[in-house]
Amino acid sequence: MLATLTLALLLAQAASRGVAVAGVVQDQTGAVLPGATITMTIDGSPSGSQQATSDQSGAFHFTRVTPGEYELRAEFPGFAVNVLHVRVGTRAPSPLTIVMAIEGVTQEVSVSGGDAETSTAAGSNLNAITVTGDQLDDLPVLDQDIVTAMSRFLDSTAFGTNGATVLVNGVEVNVLALSASAVQQIKINQDPYSSEFMRPGRGRIEIITKPGGQEYSGTFNVRFRDSDFAAKNAFATVKPPEQRRIAEGTLGGPVGDGTSTSFLLSGFYDAQDNQSIVYAQTPGGAVNTNVSTPFRNLLAAGALTHQFGANNTGNFRFSHLYQKNTNQGVGGTTLPEAGYNHTDREDEATYTHQTIVSEHLFHEVRFLYGDEYEPRTSINPAPRIVVQDSFTGGGAQNDQLRTEHHFTLVDAFTWQAGKQTVKFGINIPDWSWRGYNDRTNTAGTFYFSSLQTYALGQPYSFIQQSGDGQTHFLEKVLGLFVRDEIRVGANLTLDFGLRYDWQNYPHDDNNLGPRFSFAYSPDEAHKTVLRGGAGLFYDRTGPGPVQDLLRYDGEHLNKYVLTDPGFPNPVPPGETLGAEPASLVRFAPDVVTPSFLDVSGGLERQLWPKTTLAINAHVSRGYHEYRSRDVNAPPPPDYSVRPDPAYSQIRQIESAGTLRAVGGDVTLRGQATKFFNGTAQYSIGRVKNDTSSVTWMPPNMYDLSHEYGPADYDRTQVVELFGTINAGPWTNLGVSFEAYSGRPYSLTTGLDAYNTGIANARPAGVGRNTLRGPSYASLDLRWSREFPSAPSGQPRAKRTTTIGVDAFNVTNRVNDNTPVGNLASPFFGQSISAGPARRIQFSLRLRY
Repeated sequence: MLATLTLALLLAQAASRGVAVAGVVQDQTGAVLPGATITMTIDGSPSGSQQATSDQSGAFHFTRVTPGEYELRAEFPGFAVNVLHVRVGTRAPSPLTIVMAIEGVTQEVSVSGGDAETSTAAGSNLNAITVTGDQLDDLPVLDQDIVTAMSRFLDSTAFGTNGATVLVNGVEVNVLALSASAVQQIKINQDPYSSEFMRPGRGRIEIITKPGGQEYSGTFNVRFRDSDFAAKNAFATVKPPEQRRIAEGTLGGPVGDGTSTSFLLSGFYDAQDNQSIVYAQTPGGAVNTNVSTPFRNLLAAGALTHQFGANNTGNFRFSHLYQKNTNQGVGGTTLPEAGYNHTDREDEATYTHQTIVSEHLFHEVRFLYGDEYEPRTSINPAPRIVVQDSFTGGGAQNDQLRTEHHFTLVDAFTWQAGKQTVKFGINIPDWSWRGYNDRTNTAGTFYFSSLQTYALGQPYSFIQQSGDGQTHFLEKVLGLFVRDEIRVGANLTLDFGLRYDWQNYPHDDNNLGPRFSFAYSPDEAHKTVLRGGAGLFYDRTGPGPVQDLLRYDGEHLNKYVLTDPGFPNPVPPGETLGAEPASLVRFAPDVVTPSFLDVSGGLERQLWPKTTLAINAHVSRGYHEYRSRDVNAPPPPDYSVRPDPAYSQIRQIESAGTLRAVGGDVTLRGQATKFFNGTAQYSIGRVKNDTSSVTWMPPNMYDLSHEYGPADYDRTQVVELFGTINAGPWTNLGVSFEAYSGRPYSLTTGLDAYNTGIANARPAGVGRNTLRGPSYASLDLRWSREFPSAPSGQPRAKRTTTIGVDAFNVTNRVNDNTPVGNLASPFFGQSISAGPARRIQFSLRLRY
């Protein structure tokens, strides 16, 4: 009797204090909606309401909510008002998910089914890949490397000179300083033709982080791998002793009473004791050994979110990342003596502020400041010896120091009235003060065509640097954008956009990129959506070419390229290297910013209530692609003497390359069977171009007729699948499968036939990338079991312990890397390395 009375008093006291009601606001694709207004009112009563604003992660919360029946009203510009009814008891209800539909689109057009929904919203294309943090927990992700795991869904055609674009909470970052358990959502190819972004959707990864929350909660992960549980790599004579240990987690909750401020702390420690496999041929015979290449990675990060009243929300985040790598560059034909050590320190501070200016206007500012310090030191100071595709020895000649102070900015307004939503603003993806102290190759590098020429002491080239290798410059990249989304009717949405991109290198000021997309539902049931779009995108040079322009200007750093030099003394007795002509780097007089036109169309169909199918085709065309050419190369027919004897190599950066791509994909997503939920995608296509990168140079500088061919990254067919099989608490299985056809590579003679100092000549009449490497396939599995430890009767356990076992490349398939195409190499036609063999990873997760 006394116990019953005591319990009743405790419940009454708890009821008087109230409980927390929390949740997240999303659109129909699962993307979070920051800045949404949520009003909580007692049903049938116009008074006593509370109001909250969703933060950058779409999260909202109310505190001290007393038991009763409530109405939650969610509003966001451009979306239809969503009203929910919630019953609150003496315990906090499960977190709510409020899904908002584009205003003017009926419920029939939006077919609910978890991640599988058809919608005519501009950013609801179903060939996009969206993965939540909870889904990542159930999938096999090696070492919690989420960027690598998701990058396979990107399209290399859409990368640009600087590779894929990674955005965290809408801010572009150089390095992902983020703990895996702090991730709430990852998106690829969402809204592919949005004018807000510099690159197409198929070339960017968007990551949203978790909020702090209204209750104290945390996650702690431990992941462990050891070679004792792994198979032996196909190119290792003995299985190397390897081990990797990762400790990672988050801690978040309210600050004070939690009504306006929350925090999230996150971090990880990653200790990797890996080994690289050397597979080389030297004059003394074959070398096949394992070399220790330890790696240490440390991250500490914290975020603070504060609501300045009902209409303003601010978020501040700081991160410190430190990496240390030993014996880098070793492996394959590179001997242990030619390695280098590398460290990297990066500090970043990000501030985001969101303001509901009025009923129709929303304002958001995102600002990031970063500081980087990255030195590299060669293990051995000796001159470098490169025998093409046989061995690389001597020193690494890779001493350098890179520093960077950069900021990025996004300042945007969203205005909504009726069926029209307009978003406009400024986007600065990079504004950085960069420093580079180049001490590479100060002792020089000898290049030999084969083991035979090495034995005879006959290098085809010698390259050495001297002088002032220190450069400082300001890189400025700026964009302006406007987009207008018009909901013409219940079954048609049009999206118009225009973007202007500018950068200070090169000086090209007319880069306007129009964008357009549409979504139309033709059937009465609204289960089919026709979708298409087009966009013009501009590239940017990145820091590498700019550093080359400033270093190799004929006054600062001298680069000497000698053909047919002596060995081991490259110049005759009595002469000095300084008397030789130096090299230059310059922009072509007519250089412009490369552009990329992409056009696509497709059909999306709801097959079952929770399953959709998307079929898409796209055509791409690249204009003014970057490449380099030695305009001082010895001319035909004898290729013996450089036209300007005052200089050696004159590398001219040109925008004269072309790219053509055509492809298609079929994407099936959702609850395909009773127990399987996931995404499967099949892609087919071809990509051709006549340049490999901004630093690539053709063999014959005067004849480029054989350079147009398959792109280096061309994969004609790709199959991707990921998802979960859940048939009970002991049958929770994550599946990830990837397979693709071989990449192209070139057949070369190994000779410097054109006397340029580069041994990339091909046999007469043979084009670029005419050979194909082996195909690739890998099946990864994860088994996990969650053990709840919360009191029984709760709708969702708040304390869980999860054990898991991941197996990568379960079938232990040997995935050979690209074979050697050099006819002069002893390894011609063979692969000298392979992807990892089967690996087993154990994990433990504590969540509360």
